[in-house]
Amino acid sequence: MKRIVLTGGGTAGHVMPNLALLPKLRNNGWEVLYIGSYDGMERQLIEERQVPYYPVATGKFRRYLSGKNLTDPIRVVKGLIQSYRLLKKLRPQVVFSKGGFVAVPVTIGAWLNQIPVVLHESDLTPGLANRLALPFASAVCASFPETLKHLPKEKRVLTGNPIRPELLAGSKEEGLKLCGFTPEKPVLLVMGGSLGSLTINRLIRAILPDLLLQFQVAHICGQGNIDPTLTNYKGYKQFAFVGPELPHLLAAADICLSRAGANFLFELLALKKPHLLIPLPKRASRGDQILNAQSFKAQNFSMVLYEEEITEALLKKQIDALYQNRLEYIKAMGGSNLSDAATEIIRVIEKTAAPALPSPTA
Repeated sequence: MKRIVLTGGGTAGHVMPNLALLPKLRNNGWEVLYIGSYDGMERQLIEERQVPYYPVATGKFRRYLSGKNLTDPIRVVKGLIQSYRLLKKLRPQVVFSKGGFVAVPVTIGAWLNQIPVVLHESDLTPGLANRLALPFASAVCASFPETLKHLPKEKRVLTGNPIRPELLAGSKEEGLKLCGFTPEKPVLLVMGGSLGSLTINRLIRAILPDLLLQFQVAHICGQGNIDPTLTNYKGYKQFAFVGPELPHLLAAADICLSRAGANFLFELLALKKPHLLIPLPKRASRGDQILNAQSFKAQNFSMVLYEEEITEALLKKQIDALYQNRLEYIKAMGGSNLSDAATEIIRVIEKTAAPALPSPTA
């Protein structure tokens, strides 16, 4: 059986694409193993899917002053030694890295063992971990066309971002039932990222009476952000967090309002859900969500509203415009060739993988 090691972690964005590839890899005859951190969120997500998990030490590469800058280099070196030894023992034919700082020692460890590595970059510009790993990779998959100019010509491949197949199997009826909504009125789904967005939460709730004249609103607001005064508000349903319910809520949604994380953007693209993006501002990030949103807007997939310019009246106007022009966005997204990224990425993996490696000599 062919053997592959997946790596990546620290945030959902560095884990979910690996989970999206998992069913197709198994269907294509791959034995899948995972190398991650000891206490990162990826460990639980991967072990829940019965994938053998191997933890290694990892440290963060900070660009600011911190006492951990003195100790983390030691953890990075330890993680590199662990990764090298693990990969020497596991002997996969290829490593697929989704990024995050745990992926750097794994990528270098694979290179030292002469195991080819395929990187994947979700955002428009490569993050620090992928920039550090790039010299040790054989191929790099990009989600956005604009990313290609940042990558070596001989390594780059435009694939898009893989999405979890279960998101395509949602039931509109089940989604309406979860919210207590009716099929007679359109549904606006609001998401503020995995932790919620206080800004989006505040704005949506401020214009909620006006919104409910036209829409039913399903609001994923983040842990600790439920407003108890709105729990019995007709036509408005709050969720602190959703897991298995998400496919059904997406199926029920006529339009969406969201941050601009790459994973969710490509999920909206695959589902052809008209959406308004409010990217995370540069003061709170490295600006990758702004670039992601600009790319989707340029392809006529998205409407974009920047946090610095939002007023309550403007937000309501943009939501109304999105709904009125929803068919135009659905048509544009239907013409995209980036909606089946998993198949394309696996093609790159199959092409890059080495023949079965001989067992190491004693």
